[in-house]
Amino acid sequence: MKLIATKHEKSAKYDALRCIRANGTETATKMPRQGILPHDLIHYVVETALGYEYGFLGLVAKGSEIALVMEQSHDIQNETLAAQTIHAEAIVESLQAQLWNGQFDQDQFLIGIESACAIRGQQAPDLRFIDPQVDLYDAVSVLSQTWNQVPFYGQLELDM
Repeated sequence: MKLIATKHEKSAKYDALRCIRANGTETATKMPRQGILPHDLIHYVVETALGYEYGFLGLVAKGSEIALVMEQSHDIQNETLAAQTIHAEAIVESLQAQLWNGQFDQDQFLIGIESACAIRGQQAPDLRFIDPQVDLYDAVSVLSQTWNQVPFYGQLELDM
């Protein structure tokens, strides 16, 4: 799937994400500006690094519309979600907190994941096979720098 993130004018509150699936179908959404890398682009790093097929973007790649996946994956009462969907969302949320903090604190990162998963009735994912700082935080930081260099009205394309 190809992700095309478009940065709108300087005063915009939202940028845009368009997803073009392997079969040519598309879906799109607004990405709120939050002062850090957009939430949906953090999903790209997390799901790519962890090989998730059933995270937010994985479900979009399989044919789901972004709005539906967004609604379902943010509903903490939804018991039908796959573990990967919950894990991806929890990891992204915890990474966002780290980005807002401006530095990586592994203990706080893991506590954030555990809390987000517990609220959703799920065990935290096993991240022992990766280095969370290098594989997630540093990768998100690099993508954030790349995104910050995209000019207004410019685009960033990513392949998933």
